[in-house]
Amino acid sequence: MGPLTAVCIWAELGDVRRFASSRRAVRHTGLDITVHSSDGKRSPGHLSRQGPEVLRWALYEAAMCAARTGSPDHAYYLDVKARQGAGRAHLSQARRIARRAYHALLELGEEALAPAPEPPLQHTGPA
Repeated sequence: MGPLTAVCIWAELGDVRRFASSRRAVRHTGLDITVHSSDGKRSPGHLSRQGPEVLRWALYEAAMCAARTGSPDHAYYLDVKARQGAGRAHLSQARRIARRAYHALLELGEEALAPAPEPPLQHTGPA
């Protein structure tokens, strides 16, 4: 994951303490699968797309990196790809990254939300 996608994910997820679980954080992203069933018939699920578009984009871009052979999650990607195809493997990986981001930000707590310190002023010449 690159610095741009990491910042997008962090900024869009925000204070993850508002979510009761990582499953709720994935629901917030809009990458969860919705299924409608009626009278024993079940249609295939589709993405809810009920969250921030930038967050979905960043998670999907980060998941695309799992298709690379050097990725630590490459084995998981290949396993899902063999069962369900490349597109679903990317979505599954994106949801997995969202859950990891939730837990990482939750562990950081207040430190993740604190503003960055201002850099010291540099004096370049005589006053």
